[in-house]
Amino acid sequence: MTDASRPTLHLGLPMWANSDWRGTLYSPHSKSGDWLEEYAKVFNAVEGNTTFYSGAPKVETVVNWARQAPEDFRFCFKLPARLTHEQRLAGIDREFDDFIARLAPLHDRLGPMMVQLPRDFGPRELPFLKALLARWPPSIPCAVEVRHEEFFHKGQAERDLNRLLITYAADRVMLDVRAVFSSSIDPSSALIKARQEKPRRPLHVISTGNFPLIRFIGHFEDTINQACFTPWIEQLGLWIKQGKTPFLFVHTPDNRGAPTLARALYRRLRDGIDLDPLREFSGERQQPLL
Repeated sequence: MTDASRPTLHLGLPMWANSDWRGTLYSPHSKSGDWLEEYAKVFNAVEGNTTFYSGAPKVETVVNWARQAPEDFRFCFKLPARLTHEQRLAGIDREFDDFIARLAPLHDRLGPMMVQLPRDFGPRELPFLKALLARWPPSIPCAVEVRHEEFFHKGQAERDLNRLLITYAADRVMLDVRAVFSSSIDPSSALIKARQEKPRRPLHVISTGNFPLIRFIGHFEDTINQACFTPWIEQLGLWIKQGKTPFLFVHTPDNRGAPTLARALYRRLRDGIDLDPLREFSGERQQPLL
């Protein structure tokens, strides 16, 4: 249990179900049904990409997650792509309400739920986002990830977006892709795929709510990751001093090294912020490094 008097930062990965993490984050012969419990012993948050592709999980699945996750753990699910990409937030009231209701067993452990919008969801469709935010349950934090280029030009479209998010205390997701787009001699297909999947947009550091959310997309080269992460150390410390609760999600191109990178970045944060240490990875026999 985390001491409530200590600064809080939620650290996590894109998912918990990854067999590549056997032998590091997970014990070598662990079963998939045990991964969430092992994951939650180290990290205190996770992105919920499964719901983006598959929609609302079964009730029994949600109940099982609630049983495995501790009280201070936070699930940051994404709205299903059917609502954000197929219907583009139009006429989704009933489906949205059903989705929220399905997650009821986890309502005390929901971090910012993410609304990831299509790359062509532009300023003219902001009224649909406004309608969703007006309907949003006040007990569940919200974070919105935009990808349309007009929201990154510091013009009227971006001002309108930020004003809307501030009005409803919704956070603007900060997608940091600087590392993955850095020059590299690595020709791996994983890196190429990551560059194709992630939009190359400027990084606008802004907190429009109380739960700043960063998705840090790392590189295979550690020197690049460390250089790109350095400015975040001061920024995260500032938000914590302001009483905010940041969320940091760490990715790598194929996510095999995501747990190790997240641990390394967290170690640097602890040099300047009084944060709780991470526990040892189940699959490693070494002593805790933090």
